[in-house]
Amino acid sequence: MIPLSFGFPAILFGLLALPVIWWLLRLTPPRPREEIFPPLRILARIVRQEETPRKSPWWLTLLRLVMAALVIMALAEPVLNPREATPTQGAALALVVDNGWASAPDWDRRVATAGRLIADAADKPILLAFTAEMPNAEIGPFDATEAQRRLAAAAPRPVPPDRPAIFARVSEAMRSMPETTVAFLSDGLAAEGDEDAFAALLSGNAAGLVWAEPDRLSAIGVRDSRNLTDGFSFTAIRPQTDTAVRQVVAAAFDDRGRRIAETTLAFEAGESETEGVFAIPFELRNDFAWLDIAGEDHAAATRLLDENARRRRVGLISQAEAGSGSAQPLLSPLYYIRRALEPFSDLIEPASADLAEAIPQILEQKPAMLVLADVGTLPQGAREKLIEWLEDGGTLVRFAGPRLAAAGNDEELLPVRLRLGERAMGGALSWTEPQAVSEFPPAGPFADLPSPAEVTVSRQVLAEPTADIVERTWAALADGTPLVTGAPRGDGTLVLFHIAPEATWSSLPISGSFVEMLRRLTQLSSNQGRIDAANAGNAPALPPYRMVAADGTLTAPGPDARPLATGTPAPVTLENPPGFYGSEEGMVAHNLLAPDAVLAPLARPQTGLPVTRATYAFDEAVDMKGPLLAAALLLMALDTLAMLWMGGAFSRRRRQPGQPRAAAGAAVVLLAGGIALAAFAAPALAQDDAAQDTAVDDEKAIAAISTTRIAYVLTGDAAVDSLSRSGLQGLSRFLADKTALEPGAPAGIDIERDELAFYPLIYWPVDAEAPMPSEAALARVDAYMRNGGTVLFDTRDRYAPGLDGAASPSTQRLRDMLANINVPPLEPIPADHVLTKTFFIMPEFPGRYAGGPLWVEASLDAENVENRPVRTGDGVTPIMITANDFAGAWAIDSSGNPLLPTVPADPMQRAYAFRAGVNIMMYVLTGNYKSDQVHVPILLERLGQ
Repeated sequence: MIPLSFGFPAILFGLLALPVIWWLLRLTPPRPREEIFPPLRILARIVRQEETPRKSPWWLTLLRLVMAALVIMALAEPVLNPREATPTQGAALALVVDNGWASAPDWDRRVATAGRLIADAADKPILLAFTAEMPNAEIGPFDATEAQRRLAAAAPRPVPPDRPAIFARVSEAMRSMPETTVAFLSDGLAAEGDEDAFAALLSGNAAGLVWAEPDRLSAIGVRDSRNLTDGFSFTAIRPQTDTAVRQVVAAAFDDRGRRIAETTLAFEAGESETEGVFAIPFELRNDFAWLDIAGEDHAAATRLLDENARRRRVGLISQAEAGSGSAQPLLSPLYYIRRALEPFSDLIEPASADLAEAIPQILEQKPAMLVLADVGTLPQGAREKLIEWLEDGGTLVRFAGPRLAAAGNDEELLPVRLRLGERAMGGALSWTEPQAVSEFPPAGPFADLPSPAEVTVSRQVLAEPTADIVERTWAALADGTPLVTGAPRGDGTLVLFHIAPEATWSSLPISGSFVEMLRRLTQLSSNQGRIDAANAGNAPALPPYRMVAADGTLTAPGPDARPLATGTPAPVTLENPPGFYGSEEGMVAHNLLAPDAVLAPLARPQTGLPVTRATYAFDEAVDMKGPLLAAALLLMALDTLAMLWMGGAFSRRRRQPGQPRAAAGAAVVLLAGGIALAAFAAPALAQDDAAQDTAVDDEKAIAAISTTRIAYVLTGDAAVDSLSRSGLQGLSRFLADKTALEPGAPAGIDIERDELAFYPLIYWPVDAEAPMPSEAALARVDAYMRNGGTVLFDTRDRYAPGLDGAASPSTQRLRDMLANINVPPLEPIPADHVLTKTFFIMPEFPGRYAGGPLWVEASLDAENVENRPVRTGDGVTPIMITANDFAGAWAIDSSGNPLLPTVPADPMQRAYAFRAGVNIMMYVLTGNYKSDQVHVPILLERLGQ
């Protein structure tokens, strides 16, 4: 059956007239052929019988019938692959779309499906909400045109949907509307709180439910990873409804994006999770920066790895057992240390019991951490090598014992001075009871670990009280005496447990806290790409560094990303999306899937409302009216040519002098007319469009010169352009409040075609994802700057430098653009530049970010301070460059509240950012008039005389 429908099927009754048309055409013979009178030629043919056709040829009649049938069918407005309108109840539509990470692979299909629902709603009010957007995002109601525009601007997010919050907002909005059809376009995966969320959504003013979900759930994600002794292991999961046998390839990448390992994962029938292993040396495993599942274009398929995933090499030395076994392993100084470190580190031990040989043997294997269990005095040669290794970045962990207690104080290899001997508690000759462990100090590496309430200590070595003993105490007993002390030594770290490593002095070695403390120290031992746990408590949050996009790729932080709080696990939200937080010197991985995550299918809620099921698909309906009319016009042209041929227009004959070629001319005119009709009068439409575009351009020009307006460059990214518009609106309002200037609404300009001369200042947010401007557009920008205009380039990457020290993508894009423009020499704005005092006194120019310099045109005589005490440059600098995200700091909502936080979160930073914008605007409009202030003291002195 052909999938074809007609908009006006009644017109098809016109096909019944085809027999009548056939009869009329058969009775209409072709026009007689015209011949020039040749007497001899007529006489030569007199013997033959001349015949004139009485009827049209059958083939010409058939051609005309087909042409008539095509016109009739075109007027009936046929549609190939028609779709049925989704039946909806009620007088309004509430469209809720899941745009979390699971919607990324087939997002285009979801948008097409949502677009059809909006089109079917016609003139009904429409609520449009996305479950992975900010809670304060506007949801309507909108008309169909505005809803389609907002749908086109939406994009998938690398976070899970927040259905309870969004459903509550939609339900509240529905209460003030007539009966509403709720259309939910789900990603097919269940989340916590879905049952209550659906109950709240459908309990309102709902008249029906349109339910759409994917035909098949097949996403594969990585939920955890483990760097084990025999390889790097990780767990991949898939939806529980996907029960087919599947094989996929997983790859590991280093911090430069190079693929350094890959492995194959196999899901057996009915399995929803499987284990993958990279069986390669741990030196290569320690270079892993992230894992990725090939072919999975979503954020859950990317697993980020920080220093917690690196496996360290740890050396163990004890004078009691090096190179020999032990008859009583539980009393061995290294027994509990081995058991605690084996799961997450590679342990090495010397073959010799002699410390002079054992320590160099271990150091030659370049361990990240070295543990000395009850080691007393060290040989001088080994001691020097140990100190050198420690100061070069190693981590030395020492445990007390009888040998250490009897040895003298070695200040270079002990974090604190010790008292000779040891302290015994709870014995027959002791007045004190065994002491418990108190809460871990907030400044130490164990700050976020729970206090081991079950642990007691009966013996310890005591530290001498000093002024810095509190700073160096990482764990203490209930009476305040140190249990663990630590201190830096060069680039390394020195740690001392004031108890023995076996269970004779305390119960700590046989507790779970002992394992966690050694794990934390092992993580502390790495020297590259880490954030010291000891310093983590001093910083309240880590700035976003590299984020995971919705398609699983790494990208620069977006405008919604905020610093990540340390110390406690943070959920994945739009403010803290998955990605790396920190800087090149140290990063923390914030991953999408939790270690216990499962991908459960979403069940359709049970409701008494009428339910309509919909599927995700593109609209494949094709309007056949145009092609049918084009075919009819083509047949009309063929009919014309046939009539000319039958009339003798193309016969080879002589023409009398002075006689025009009427038939040939007519053929050319008719053929040209047919081609013009087949093109649907395109030239005339083009002229109308050109006239309309000219009128629009004139209106824009008049609006641009009627008032002073600040322009911003349209990048094509809806989020960036919206933030630029909001930012310049905020600056314009501040200018109107604080100065005599009342700017008009900000103007978004397309540098490829819009006139630039109307605007004194153009704000250009540099976006690496935007298309590279053409050479003609850059030439127009160059001419604009030469003729007195100023362009403010904002790379917005103050806290987003490139990997491995390279320039960020935005900075690299700016360099590529400026390479085609005549840029003057630039310098960070000097302290005495006129721009620093145009309106406010501004020592620096912060935006959403602080600390980045503002680059301006260098002064001609910048070094001669005496002759030019106020640097004016040559008029006004044509170019300014910043990385501080001015628009992000200026952006406000309709109520005047800021849209984005400042980094760092200083309430005065936003005020300074607005002042910086005022100075820039006043400087662009007034030039260097403020440079005359240097003469004010001399003028006042002369007036006083």
